[in-house]
This record gives sequence, structure tokens and C-alpha cells, in this order.
Amino acid sequence: MSQNNNIEEIIEELQTIEKKLQNVLAEKQTLEAEANEVKNALTELSKTKEEVYKILGGIMVRADKNQLIKELEEKEKILSLKIKALEKQEDIITKKSDEMREKIQQSLSANKNNLK
Repeated sequence: MSQNNNIEEIIEELQTIEKKLQNVLAEKQTLEAEANEVKNALTELSKTKEEVYKILGGIMVRADKNQLIKELEEKEKILSLKIKALEKQEDIITKKSDEMREKIQQSLSANKNNLK
């Protein structure tokens, strides 16, 4: 009976780990989309010779092109760092998940052998 409780505990822990992984993946996807928007904005800024504008709150104001480029490049760097950190978290959580799955498999195999 304690073997079954142990398996249940491992499964519960695995479910918690899987939820964490889903959260990390969702956050990473959001940041990647934001980074892509910044990259596209930088591309468009490099093409334009006209005045540029920036949205602040609910209004659009004229902005200095070079300053805007610097801000977007900084934002791109920050997003890149955050994405790398999430990728490291993803790797750690995935390894932990794999370990938990292996424990479950071993416990189930041991249970089968004990029942024979």
C-alpha cells in the first residue's frame, strides 16, 4: 500500500511540475512575440526617413528616431535575457519531469514484479 502512496505522491509532484512547465512556456511565448514586435519596429525604423512617433498611454507623440532606436534595442536585449532565463528554467523543469516519469515507471515495474 505504501508503494501506491509513493507512486501517487510522485504523480502529484509530476503534475505540479508539468503546470510550472506550461506557465514557463506560455510566458516564453509571450516574450518571444513581444521581441518579434520590437524587431519588426526596429526594421521599419531603419527604413523610414520621415518623422517617427511613439505611443505613450493613449496618445501618439513625435519622437527622436535615434532615441527610439536606442530604447527599442535596449528592450530587445532585456527581452532576449528574459527568454534565455526562461529557456534555462524550461530545461531544468523538463529534466525534473523526465526524472519523475522515470521514477513512476520504475515504481510501476517494481509493483508488477511484486504482484507476480
